[in-house]
Amino acid sequence: MSNPKRYRANPTHNRCLCWQCQSLDECWPDSGMPTRTAVARIKGGPLAPRIRGIVTFRDIPGGTEVSVDVSGLPAYRPAQGNKSPVGPHGFHLHENGSCEVGDPADPFTAAGSHWNPTNQPHGNHAGDFPVLFSNHGRAIMTFFTDKFQVADIIGKTVIIHENPDDYRSQPAGNSGKRLACGVIRWARHLSD
Repeated sequence: MSNPKRYRANPTHNRCLCWQCQSLDECWPDSGMPTRTAVARIKGGPLAPRIRGIVTFRDIPGGTEVSVDVSGLPAYRPAQGNKSPVGPHGFHLHENGSCEVGDPADPFTAAGSHWNPTNQPHGNHAGDFPVLFSNHGRAIMTFFTDKFQVADIIGKTVIIHENPDDYRSQPAGNSGKRLACGVIRWARHLSD
């Protein structure tokens, strides 16, 4: 966490004023300490170009709060015959910080595999998240994880997949093609 002497709490607005840049950061109540926040701006690739959104990661006591708000997700399509369903959408952290499209038929492979720093079986990777349920193309979700702090994931990527994660197939849950990607970066100010 940041040095408490570098921030001055403003109890009226529950904000901290940074002594260096005079920016406002959100503070934990009664602590005068700023939270650490990162964001990934999500952009669809060639298979789902309308996807746009943001994923926010915020350190909270005991772990990280993850919030996602995305739109432009493809409509749900149940599995039929040998075809996998479209949605709910697998949602993961991947190990590399690249959203290079590469092959348009199999985009974002440069993001690498699921982020798995403790070498766990799939379903228990630090980068395994709940699936995204599309509601007329939009998904909003917030959840808690104790598997990482924000500083651990800077430079990793968020990937939204075409299919639901089954949380058991190794190594990646059979989530299908990668539809959208965003690189995780520090949020510098509240407007980030």
